[in-house]
Amino acid sequence: MGFTGFFLITFLIVHCTINACIYVPDHGQTFLKTAHFMGTNWIVHVLEVGLIVGFFLHIIQGLMLTVQNRSKRPKKYAVNRVSQTTTWYSRSMGLLGTLILIFLIIHWANFWIPNRYNQIAHGEELNLFERMKMVFSNGWIVIIYLLGVLSLSFHLLHGFQSAFRTFGLSSKRYIPIVKGIGTAFSIIVPLIFASMPVLMYFGVVK
Repeated sequence: MGFTGFFLITFLIVHCTINACIYVPDHGQTFLKTAHFMGTNWIVHVLEVGLIVGFFLHIIQGLMLTVQNRSKRPKKYAVNRVSQTTTWYSRSMGLLGTLILIFLIIHWANFWIPNRYNQIAHGEELNLFERMKMVFSNGWIVIIYLLGVLSLSFHLLHGFQSAFRTFGLSSKRYIPIVKGIGTAFSIIVPLIFASMPVLMYFGVVK
């Protein structure tokens, strides 16, 4: 779970950096060049397979852990409510993960699958910058994206530090640092992702 978590955190950094290229004021040219490199590089294609496998392994492992944790505590504590010792999002990782999966399916259906299909069927890539503007002109899709990104933020708040704990980094000396970095990551990365559909919807990014 920790290993796939680290892998997906790395993916988020790369994906966020590439998407942030839309903010370069050149009508999407920098973004398109970067997307073209990622879409035609065979190494990236191999990593995509690993990414998809990593996603589903992470989801399956998360669901298994949720079931195991519930089976170990069939009855609620008589003293010291769980809510007093843990955060609600740490107890809701299964639900948050499910919401993120729904969001990913919508995301893939709008961008990754049509682009890959166009490459295979017609030998050319879609203009993803123009497609982003088209997709994010729909207010309902923007709302769905914002809910998905919000779920991601809460998921990362617990998952980031949990991944480090899994690999043994749990000393009193390092945990505050990991928590601080994790909190910053859980806010900054989702905010960047959330800003894209919002700014495109309102025509700020053209």
